[in-house]
Amino acid sequence: MNFLTKWFSKPHAQANTDIMTKYLIVGLGNIGAEYVNTRHNIGFKAVDFMANEAGATFETVKLGSLTQIKIKNKVLLLLKPNTYMNLSGKAVQYWMDKEKITKENILIITDDLNLPFGSIRIKPKGSDGGHNGLKNIQLILNSSEYPRLRFGISDEFKKGQQVDYVLGDWTDEETTALKERLDMVSKAVKEFALAGLNNAMNNYNGK
Repeated sequence: MNFLTKWFSKPHAQANTDIMTKYLIVGLGNIGAEYVNTRHNIGFKAVDFMANEAGATFETVKLGSLTQIKIKNKVLLLLKPNTYMNLSGKAVQYWMDKEKITKENILIITDDLNLPFGSIRIKPKGSDGGHNGLKNIQLILNSSEYPRLRFGISDEFKKGQQVDYVLGDWTDEETTALKERLDMVSKAVKEFALAGLNNAMNNYNGK
């Protein structure tokens, strides 16, 4: 029996989750082989890293792929929406409602052109910054007040080439550096769940 069957086929009290705080960690990206190694898919890559680290396996569920990891008395639901970037909010809202997770306990992982490659910025709220995934989440949740972790992809592109850059593959140099940077993201996400948003911001912003 896989984890989703066990998770959803019996009352949460029986699964001993009543005393465990749940978090929804959403990695933004686009589905399809052509997007796997693109800069815009860093959210998918981040939650994939965390799942692999914990030996967890994603399974196809409504509006995405989902797995869970447990850290002390915290349950982290890792979600990769399959709605494409522009409709990410639909999956976020569905799983927030289904698992009764508040906005304070979600964390959206996304790319950011305005940050140097690999740098992290965690914030409790903010504008969408022109990012279509964040824009849709804000629209669906009717709020810009939800935690997000922005991963810097830098802005090393010429005028008029932004779309090609964002949807382009990582360079060899960036690919080599990604493992260490994704490990840092994983630590920041765990800090968010275990010690709270402010500690995560203080300890990981700018790293």
